[in-house]
Amino acid sequence: MQLEAVKTTEGPLLVLAGAGSGKTRVLTTRIAYLIEEVGVSPNNILAITFTNKAAKEMKERVFNMLGNVAYQIQISTFHSFGLLIMRENYDKLGYKSNFTILDSDDSLTVIKKIMKEMNLDIKEYNPRAVRNKISGAKNELLDPVDYEKYVNTDFEEKVISIYKRYKEKLFASNSLDFDDLLMLPIVLFKKHPEILKEYQERFEYVLIDEYQDTNEAQYILSKMISAKYKNICVVGDNDQCIYSWRGSNYRNILNFEKDYNNPKVIMLEENYRSTGNILNAANDVIKHNKQRKDKNLWTTSGDGDLIVYHRSIDEKAETYYVVNEIKKLIDNGSSRDEIAVLYRTNAQSRNMEEALLKENIPYKVVGSFYFYNRKEIKDLISYLKLIYNQLDDVSLLRVINTPKRGIGSKTIENLQTKANLNNISLYEAIDSGKELEFKNIIEELIELTNSSSLTELVDLVLDKSGMRKELESEKSLEADIRLENLEEFKSITKAFEEKNGIVSLDEFLGEISLVSDVEEHKDRKDVVTLMTVHSAKGLEFDNVFIIGLEEGVMPHNNSLMDSEQLEEERRLCYVAMTRAKHRLWLINARKRTLYGMDSYNPPSRFIGEIKEDYLEKDFKEETDESFIPKKLFNRNNNIDTTQEYSVGDKINHDTFGEGIIVTIDKSILTIAFPHPIGIKKLMKGHKSIRKV
Repeated sequence: MQLEAVKTTEGPLLVLAGAGSGKTRVLTTRIAYLIEEVGVSPNNILAITFTNKAAKEMKERVFNMLGNVAYQIQISTFHSFGLLIMRENYDKLGYKSNFTILDSDDSLTVIKKIMKEMNLDIKEYNPRAVRNKISGAKNELLDPVDYEKYVNTDFEEKVISIYKRYKEKLFASNSLDFDDLLMLPIVLFKKHPEILKEYQERFEYVLIDEYQDTNEAQYILSKMISAKYKNICVVGDNDQCIYSWRGSNYRNILNFEKDYNNPKVIMLEENYRSTGNILNAANDVIKHNKQRKDKNLWTTSGDGDLIVYHRSIDEKAETYYVVNEIKKLIDNGSSRDEIAVLYRTNAQSRNMEEALLKENIPYKVVGSFYFYNRKEIKDLISYLKLIYNQLDDVSLLRVINTPKRGIGSKTIENLQTKANLNNISLYEAIDSGKELEFKNIIEELIELTNSSSLTELVDLVLDKSGMRKELESEKSLEADIRLENLEEFKSITKAFEEKNGIVSLDEFLGEISLVSDVEEHKDRKDVVTLMTVHSAKGLEFDNVFIIGLEEGVMPHNNSLMDSEQLEEERRLCYVAMTRAKHRLWLINARKRTLYGMDSYNPPSRFIGEIKEDYLEKDFKEETDESFIPKKLFNRNNNIDTTQEYSVGDKINHDTFGEGIIVTIDKSILTIAFPHPIGIKKLMKGHKSIRKV
């Protein structure tokens, strides 16, 4: 089938290539075949892939086959191809030859400047959210006039006004942004069909990798270039489309046959990566999706080991189990760089990182910073440090303008001069302006510290500092991830409180400083790899652990009520499973604390979709119904869940003495004790309290 895909050179060709079926090899061999056997000039071939890294690898492979001829072939990303077109035709759209390309940060700067000119409050209208809306519109080929038809909200009205000025400002400054590199070539071809004809003649043979990841602009550009000769070969796998959140549309690959009037379709179903049991299980999962082309991966490499399915008591036990299994693998001669732990969200990495650190097993986190080294986590810890110690100038400098409060470098410089002259801290030097508003926030948080648990204090910091509001208003995937990480920090405080009882802020800060002061060694070899499933696409490992396979985690909670999003979650699971070459572990927990909340989630539906023949259970069966009451009773040193309480009840606490219940919220009692103890929050039925 690979050979047939290589030799089918004329007319439209759809290659549906399953995971591990050698699609990159097919593409590179096909380029070599076109040049060496068919006699096509390298200048007449256009090969497009999605990342600079993939384009570089493709060039290297073609170079190894053909030598220097490889450098005459246009092998690039869509954006690089768009840049080529713009460099050759800038004047036709009114640009000068020395036009510049703005990156996403540059675009954001321009948008902020426009918003300032329009007197728009960046707290009310988040500049990143505006930039993301404009980017989304461009990728759907909507200019400001077209976009206006879809406006429904006040925010979108503002986006339209900003978009118009943004377009004018970029043109006036002879600049393009990244999205223009896709949009403007299409504008050019529509205005100047004779230029489109030149490119159609030039690129007689078009090859596109990862076609399932194309967005509207990329899809239209592909159709326009290949419209004359229709010698277009697209390679992809609709079962691996996992980027809809950034505009990719898996329907493009499903509609290819309609677009090109019954093209040749070749299925690459032989997998050269995974064992039979892994492939059969992955097939079992993905066949439950309705929006797909039916294919079934197979292999000649034998069944291999059964897939291990493990169900832990909680996320700590899940981590302990994975680390123990990793140690066994290493002891039996497995290389650490052939071991990967995959998860749905970045926030899940934290427990794994801590456990690997404690066991002295080197690791790297791909596509993300180490949990405690992430900017948002460092910001949050700096707030906590400043609440604890107002003389901490380093923490103050980090957060005085985070999120943005209009406190500029000049203000900070003046503060530092004043502090130096009077030999006082920066905090003590604050007595006016916006910096005083910041100081008042810290003062308020200091007051609330005594009456709040650590977890509540984190929530208060996120709210009163404006960090949560800023990220929620940004409306981008990056902001969602950062917000998830901040919410996950509450799991750390909650676990610390459950382990140590009522603790002070300084105890907690001392504890986390021991695990957070870790150097990053991203380039180290022979290390265990931790990554999200999104980051794992295109990679493979001998041994793969997938953690958090529960309803609400994977599939993600946001997808449970939406059939399309649920299908994307299933594709994510399929991608995760097919990263494994020899051994695969599917792992979940009965109870999980994520984002500071306890939840008792049933196993992921994806596990239930796998035939039991392919699974080996590595745990003792226990029904969730019997487990939950038992766990509730045992948690936190015997909590009696049968005890009833009412507001106004008097209780006696082993340490604090007599108090009165003032509020009840689910499993938490808020109790007023006499001065100096004050307000405390305690679990219902905790062994340390009893009704008087």
